[in-house]
Amino acid sequence: MNPETRRQIRENARYLRSVRPLDPEEICEYVESQPHPAVVRQVLREEAVDLALVERDDGAFVPAPEGPLSASVHGVERLPFEHEQRVLALLTDAYGEDWAEGESGDRLRERVRDTKERYLRQDDVAYDELSAHGYAIYHLPDYYAVAAYLLGDLAADGLLPSQLRVLDVGAGVGGPALALSDLVADAGGLLDYHAVEPSAAADVLEAVLGPAEGSRDVTVHRETAEAFDLDGEVDSGGPFDLVVFGNVLNELDEPAAVLERYLDGLADDGTVLAMEPADRNTATGLRRIERAVADDGPATVYAPTVRLWPHQSPESESWSFDRRPDIAVPAMQKRLDDPAGGTREFVNVDVQYAYSVLRTDGGRAIDITPDRATHAPMADAESYVTDRVNLLAVKLSHDLSEEGSNPLYLLGDGSQTVDHFAVRTDPAMLNEDLGTAAYGDLLSIQNALVLWNDDEEAYNVVVDGETTVDRAR
Repeated sequence: MNPETRRQIRENARYLRSVRPLDPEEICEYVESQPHPAVVRQVLREEAVDLALVERDDGAFVPAPEGPLSASVHGVERLPFEHEQRVLALLTDAYGEDWAEGESGDRLRERVRDTKERYLRQDDVAYDELSAHGYAIYHLPDYYAVAAYLLGDLAADGLLPSQLRVLDVGAGVGGPALALSDLVADAGGLLDYHAVEPSAAADVLEAVLGPAEGSRDVTVHRETAEAFDLDGEVDSGGPFDLVVFGNVLNELDEPAAVLERYLDGLADDGTVLAMEPADRNTATGLRRIERAVADDGPATVYAPTVRLWPHQSPESESWSFDRRPDIAVPAMQKRLDDPAGGTREFVNVDVQYAYSVLRTDGGRAIDITPDRATHAPMADAESYVTDRVNLLAVKLSHDLSEEGSNPLYLLGDGSQTVDHFAVRTDPAMLNEDLGTAAYGDLLSIQNALVLWNDDEEAYNVVVDGETTVDRAR
């Protein structure tokens, strides 16, 4: 298209957007070359993010909504069909219709096995094309679900603006990107999405995202997290409302330093969302990184491991992760698994994840400061072992008990030097909130017996018939 034609369409749109809904047929009359209305419509779609426009169902363009993104996620049952079909199309293009059979299927299965083994050994994984395809089959669906839940929580708290500028560091094959795109599109917002991904996974990301739409602008930076010119991008396009680290911090040599650098790219009211798998190594590693930037650095933990007590920092291991219902088996996983005997070796539908939400404005999801006259800090646990005390604590696990044992839950208040586990020995109406509260909820625990557990080298907060547990917010 003639650059002058595009410029005139943009200028007319900028002028008329504050006057009335934009009709492509009207705008074409103001452009010297008299382009077809379909051409004007396409330009408006391509320039929608920059012009802050959204297209209505009737075909007119209006100013994009302002304020917080009005979105919610009540559950993720499966990877949406259209995303699944794009992954299948990608695999068909690469290996043919029978991609899960024969040599190509064997190569993909072997690569998935090798990648899982390397991950468990904490070895480096090189993401060439084959690895990226295997990763898309095995991990994209559950990473989509994880991101959808967490982004829904951020939106529910009013932390995502309707016109959302996002930097996805180590974007991989696109799970978080797809969840972001769906969330913003469903809410009628605008997404200015930037991915930082140097590997062949970027090719998968671009394929599954599909072409840019009127509500979304996509830029893929094929650079490492360390090499990406963050300052230059902020200078040219502005700070980011959200910076995402999806399952990448554990792969960096100096994750805390990288994370702290990216905090400088946040808007004043921006948010960092870091996600990691739920296994002990990556989940506890995330907590160490979190402490480096939040307790000794410029950030505040917004959720879930909120520091309730001022000037206190946790030192416990805190193997903490959330869990949601399994998603349906994606078609590409079933197709890869069936030729191997249908053993579910190549099926991954668990939705378990560790996460950290960080802010630089001091904001916390639980904005409560305990009073020592009423509640005991976990940091002082050694002084009140065998006593009954009152605690304010964040629930940081689902039930961890083995079958036939008393329900067991990890607790934290941001001051603990050693892990604290609530043990419900005498279920009663007065303490049922311990079991029914959600991960990350604040609990008021009254008259709990605190004991030292030599075997686990942790404190047990015994919740018995004399103990009351209530959600505190």
